[in-house]
Amino acid sequence: MKVLIIGNGIAGITAARYLRKISDHEITVISAESDHFFSRTALMYIYMGHMRYEDTKPYEDWFWEKNRIDLVKDFVKHVDFDNKHLHLASNTSLSYDKLIIATGSASNKFGWPGQDLPGVQGLYNLQDLESMEQASKGIKRAVVVGGGLIGIEMVEMFLSRKIPVTFLVREQSFWDMVLPPEESQMINRHIREHHVDLRLSTEITEILQGSNGRCRAVKTKSGEEIACEFVGLTVGVHPNIAFLRDTALEVQKGIMVNEYLETNIADVYAIGDCAQVREPASGRRPIEAIWYTGKQMGMTVAGNVCGKQVPYRPRLWFNSAKFFDIEYQIYGDVRAKLPEEHSSLYWEAADGKKAVRINYERLSKSVVGFHLMGIRYRHEVCEKWILDQSHIETVLQNLDMANFDPEFYKRYHEDVLRQYNQKEGKSLSSKKHPLSSVLSFLGRSR
Repeated sequence: MKVLIIGNGIAGITAARYLRKISDHEITVISAESDHFFSRTALMYIYMGHMRYEDTKPYEDWFWEKNRIDLVKDFVKHVDFDNKHLHLASNTSLSYDKLIIATGSASNKFGWPGQDLPGVQGLYNLQDLESMEQASKGIKRAVVVGGGLIGIEMVEMFLSRKIPVTFLVREQSFWDMVLPPEESQMINRHIREHHVDLRLSTEITEILQGSNGRCRAVKTKSGEEIACEFVGLTVGVHPNIAFLRDTALEVQKGIMVNEYLETNIADVYAIGDCAQVREPASGRRPIEAIWYTGKQMGMTVAGNVCGKQVPYRPRLWFNSAKFFDIEYQIYGDVRAKLPEEHSSLYWEAADGKKAVRINYERLSKSVVGFHLMGIRYRHEVCEKWILDQSHIETVLQNLDMANFDPEFYKRYHEDVLRQYNQKEGKSLSSKKHPLSSVLSFLGRSR
């Protein structure tokens, strides 16, 4: 059986690898972005000089031939679903028995005048990085538009080359549609501490062209012009499916899939950022452009292509990122606005750069989510507490089990417990846990 996979990101490559683990099918991965799979989240570190492109490839180049996974570097122009053919930009075609679409995301644009000028772009793929490398040479100032993760990454990239940055965020506080207010304010302070010109509640209306044909400034809704030679548009992403919209494939924002990641067309599947789940699990979004969901979809679809009928059941929600020097982790349900049925315990260090938030059910007191800034907790420990519906006081007394900071780092579990005792008028004390007890809790042996 011939299986074609469009896209060599984490979703497509995981599908290919797991197909090879469980079958002897003929597997071909098609991508116009790069010859080999690489870690897209490491793009910023290439620009900053921390890594080389070859360092971002999880597998050696010989891995693919050894595992009989064919790689084709080309662009898919059209899919003939009736005859099961892909038509490529090189005027060649490939036939398939099963097709997996894993085309990822593309950067958003919102029709601003000047958004297609040289020096105006997003940052999603390898070509974006190469374009940014050329367009940012010798510039005096950059403007980054959009207050999300890609935006702050691009700001950090420019600062690594000592290029001044103005950061325009439409919202009243950085990423405040995701972060609770205290954590959002913490990142506002941290951004400004890095000498970034952060402008909150600011939107652009157009990008102005200079005499050299490139961008020379952005204009905001207040009428202000901010001079710059580069504009980073980091206002989110959308499923990369434009070439599929005038076909029989059912699409909305993304490609519609059922719980088995099947589309409305037989033998065609969609996974990763481009897939839109018809009936997402409770508390989950139809489209989740997150690394681990793409990986899990890849593992799931491999079984379904081989006839195993495996439903897609995403793990407990988690995410991680880094805002300059502050690491961020979330496990479970922690929303920007606290629901009425939840209570929240929030502790922040005196330096304003570390915080722990634990959300729990108001009535049952069972924990529902952990939110960490500048402190690392073990994923599996937090997940187990949430899935076991552990009582907030049991969690706090055993919070040292979750600590995952490096050795000799200061620990803050006593401070968090003290905050709870003050809030609730309790006198709980914490318990000490050696690594062996943590492993036992997780059902492992050393």
